[in-house]
Amino acid sequence: MDLKELFTGSKKLVGLDIGSSSLKLAEIVSTSQGPILNRFRQIPVPPGVIVDGVVEDAGALSSIIKELFRNSGCKGKGIVTSLSGNSVIVKKVTLAQMEEVELRELIHDEAGKYLPFDNMDDVNYDFQILGDNEYNPNQMDVIIVAAKKTDVNSYLDAISAAGLTVMIMDVDSFALETMYEANYPFEDDEIIVIVNIGAKLTNISVIKGGMSIFTRDFAVAGNVITEGLQEKYHVSADEAERMKIEGIPAGDQGGIDFQNVILDCADPICSEIERSIDYFRSTFGGDYIKHVYLSGGSSRIVGLKDHLSQRLNIETELINPLLKIGYNKANIDAGKLDSIKTIGAVAIGLGLRKIGDK
Repeated sequence: MDLKELFTGSKKLVGLDIGSSSLKLAEIVSTSQGPILNRFRQIPVPPGVIVDGVVEDAGALSSIIKELFRNSGCKGKGIVTSLSGNSVIVKKVTLAQMEEVELRELIHDEAGKYLPFDNMDDVNYDFQILGDNEYNPNQMDVIIVAAKKTDVNSYLDAISAAGLTVMIMDVDSFALETMYEANYPFEDDEIIVIVNIGAKLTNISVIKGGMSIFTRDFAVAGNVITEGLQEKYHVSADEAERMKIEGIPAGDQGGIDFQNVILDCADPICSEIERSIDYFRSTFGGDYIKHVYLSGGSSRIVGLKDHLSQRLNIETELINPLLKIGYNKANIDAGKLDSIKTIGAVAIGLGLRKIGDK
């Protein structure tokens, strides 16, 4: 693909969110009225294809990607995708003030001080300078992102085999930041938290002034609720999923008792979220957190939003990744918008990326 075409806008980048249980495609186009979601599509991923953020069956993944693009009608070939879970390390460090070239050499030569890798030649890494350290103007805060080349290449190979080209490799938590910036106003010192609850992985991104300052992924997510309901009610995984989403047990009308059952099953997720926020507060000085925003397939389970708000003592609400982004009525059924808002935050964040973004 000619990079010049990407810069001039004649080719569009397509967001591809590769999760352990599903793939999501988001194509966003720029118009005089602002960004528009032109296409959105989801397809399930069988168990074992992706495990803990690592591709285990590149051939199967490539076939699923081909099917997703074929069904979507999307013609774009330039892809923005992302890493999460065990496949990527994100770390904030404080270093002496220096230029970017010098900083890159320092990270490469002294990586062992900051990252759990013995040889940086086996690692893809990047960084972003957040700005001056608030306690020492002679130092600066830096976010370092690193992943093993073997893990990155497994994604690149699967996508390439599907006839597509990865133009940007992002991180799930940073994609959530991009989505937030495009939809919500914010002050320079304002801190919010986005919690994206997937099937097997939960992403947490703490954002200050529109920039990620703390991220964490943990492998406790929506499947914990599904498995808890299966065990309690002796039902299939599909039936437990239905119960979780609809808030109604088999042969019952639901109500407050069943809501409490679901919240009990969700307690491991809530506990990890609470621990993550407590750790952030203890490490970063305990600054005031204005909002917690929830996204992901399990974010809408009955009672979760209010339960977390009370537990964290922070106003908690569902995020809307289409708050300021329109949609193409010819390609997207209005009846599916609520579902897209729930599951599409990362994919939409990826779809909003442009070549040259930092």
